[in-house]
Amino acid sequence: MLVSERRELLLSRLRADGKLVARDLAVELGISEDSVRRDLRDLAGAGLCQRVYGGAVPVSRALADYQTRTGVEPESKRLVAAHAVGLIRDGHRVILDGGTTTLAVARALPIDLHATVITHSPTIAAALVPHPTVEILLLGGRIYKHSAVACGAFTVEAAAGVTADLFLLGVTGVHVEHGLTTGDPEEAAMKRALSARAAETYVLASNEKLGAASAYKVLELANVAGVITESGVLDPGALPA
Repeated sequence: MLVSERRELLLSRLRADGKLVARDLAVELGISEDSVRRDLRDLAGAGLCQRVYGGAVPVSRALADYQTRTGVEPESKRLVAAHAVGLIRDGHRVILDGGTTTLAVARALPIDLHATVITHSPTIAAALVPHPTVEILLLGGRIYKHSAVACGAFTVEAAAGVTADLFLLGVTGVHVEHGLTTGDPEEAAMKRALSARAAETYVLASNEKLGAASAYKVLELANVAGVITESGVLDPGALPA
C-alpha cells in the first residue's frame, strides 16, 4: 500500500470510528508503530487530525478564526444556548466565556433578566448592553483577536477578585477520554482561572466540539457540573464514548 493510500485509509477510519489507536493500526496494516505515528504526525501537521497519547482523534472545527466560527453549526449553537439560558436565574452572578456559542447565549437571555454577567469578552459585553437589568462586569487585558477575548496575567488577576454562581465555559473540544480542550495554552489557563471563581461550571458543547480534541487541556470532564448539548444538559458521565 502506498503511503498516500495508507493515510487516506487512516482518515477514513478516523471519520468512521472517531479515533485512531496507533498500536492496533500497526498490527492491522502489518507496519511498525513508528510508521503509523509518522503518518499521524504528518496528518496532524496538515490540520487533518489531533494527535493524542496512543493515536489521534478528530481535529475540532471550532479552531477556525472567529469570523469563520460564526458560520459553523449555528442551529446547534442556538439549541445549546436555549438550554444554557434555563440555568440562569434572577439574582445570579454568571461568568460568560468568550466564543460564538456563548454569544448565542448572551443573545438568548430574557430581556427582563435581573443578573450580573462577568465576562472577558468585549463582544459578549456589547451584546448585553440592550438588557436594561443585566449588570455587566468586563474583565480587561490584552485582547486575543483569534477569539476576541482578554487574556493573560492582567486578566487572570482581575478574575481573582470576582465570584459567581455559574460559569458557562467555551472550549474547542469535548472528548470522553481527553477531556475539555482548546487551541491556545494562555486561553486554557484563563478558562481554568474563571472556572475556579464559580460555584458550578457547565461546558457549552455544540456539535462541532463533541468527540474532538485540541492541543491544550482546560479541565477534565469530571470537573464540570454538566455538558450542555443541543439535546439538553447532560451529566459528564453520560457522554457517549
